[in-house]
Amino acid sequence: MTRLADTATFARVLQAYRQLIEEIDDWFSGCIDRFPEQIKCAAGCSACCRGLFEISLLDAALLKQGFQQLDPEVQRIALLKARTRLSDLQQQWPDLEHPFILNRLPHNDWEQMPEDDPIPCPLLGDKGSCLVYRHRPLLCRLHGLPNVDLSGEVFMADYCTLNFPGIDATLNQKLRHRFHEIYRKEFDLLGEFSELILPKRDLEIDTFIPLALLIDFT
Repeated sequence: MTRLADTATFARVLQAYRQLIEEIDDWFSGCIDRFPEQIKCAAGCSACCRGLFEISLLDAALLKQGFQQLDPEVQRIALLKARTRLSDLQQQWPDLEHPFILNRLPHNDWEQMPEDDPIPCPLLGDKGSCLVYRHRPLLCRLHGLPNVDLSGEVFMADYCTLNFPGIDATLNQKLRHRFHEIYRKEFDLLGEFSELILPKRDLEIDTFIPLALLIDFT
């Protein structure tokens, strides 16, 4: 999808995005350090790694970068799962074709996906660990805690029910972070990325995690 002359820009945008979301990791780790008894998120917990989650194509490109570093046999098994998912989705949406941009589907029916989908993520290893942990999407890094800006603006109020039971964690000021600035930078990078792979700048380019493995960015 990228033109040959844009390869360097493609790599630069991905690297800048990776640095941005690694800041989220630092914030999340800091929260765990401050509230070890109230946050249950830990290595090996995969309770949330089920169903279909939409991610941006920028996340998909980063995910694909990590996926391509896996052992070929591990890739093969994950791709089989991803293609099965695609086949099932195309029964519902015949127009779902490469590069699998959900926002192009009619009526945005993809937003009505069931929340109780039990199918594991194709990138979930046999021991319950993420196969591409360092390249996982922003959504996976944020899931578990509320996203509240330093100003008090709430970007995401939902969080894992295992964390802070019986407490409204959105009111905890020690969990807040500079989300407003982070999301602004994310949109800037997404806009620049979309101009590389699409005819025009577009901030609404989402796909599902399994479909990200099937997108050809070369």
